[in-house]
Amino acid sequence: MSVTCSGSFPDLLCGEDSGIFAGESSPACSSSDLESSASIEESIAGFIEDERNFVPGFDYLTRFQTHSLDASAREESVAWILKVQAYYNFLPLTSYLSVNYMDRFLYSRRLPDNNGWPWQLLSVACLSLAAKMEETVVPSLLDLQVEGAKYIFETKTIRRMELLVLSVLDWRLRSVTPFSFIYFFACKLDPTGTFMGFLISRATKIILSNIQGSTIYIIIIQAPTLYLLV
Repeated sequence: MSVTCSGSFPDLLCGEDSGIFAGESSPACSSSDLESSASIEESIAGFIEDERNFVPGFDYLTRFQTHSLDASAREESVAWILKVQAYYNFLPLTSYLSVNYMDRFLYSRRLPDNNGWPWQLLSVACLSLAAKMEETVVPSLLDLQVEGAKYIFETKTIRRMELLVLSVLDWRLRSVTPFSFIYFFACKLDPTGTFMGFLISRATKIILSNIQGSTIYIIIIQAPTLYLLV
């Protein structure tokens, strides 16, 4: 199925679901589409600015540097989320949102230091919420705990954690992310759509590799589109 630029941009927040990750044919971008994209570019600029409202503040990084937050525990949690994403073939956006929810939660709330299980519980809850936002088929909460999960939690325990995460995030789950405008920049770089699949795939790998380190928020806050320029 071929999709034109003008047909995809009006709902940029859902652009990541256009099918490009599923291996469909590359969309074609006509010159008339690009010439009439002034309002679209304004919307993109707005999205890039709004993305700053969906990441922790600058002092979040200092908590890792001062060891008030365990950087290794975060890395293990992110690695586990990415493994589950691969296991169930979730969308890249699902794993990105999971980490986004986790970091925003940790910015506002401190986890108890109890041998690592709070990190696992938070990871499962955030992944479950992200999957419910983006996936058409979501495994049960018990089935979600795969790929070397160190602790297995009852369904009611995870649901209580989900409610806590929702409360801390003020129910703002539809976050603005790089996936909100990844197609736009790919189309700018390749108006013919010849290498669209490669560009989006490459950008996606860069985005997912960056979320494994806490330095992602320096990149997002200072230059959200840097992912697409590497």
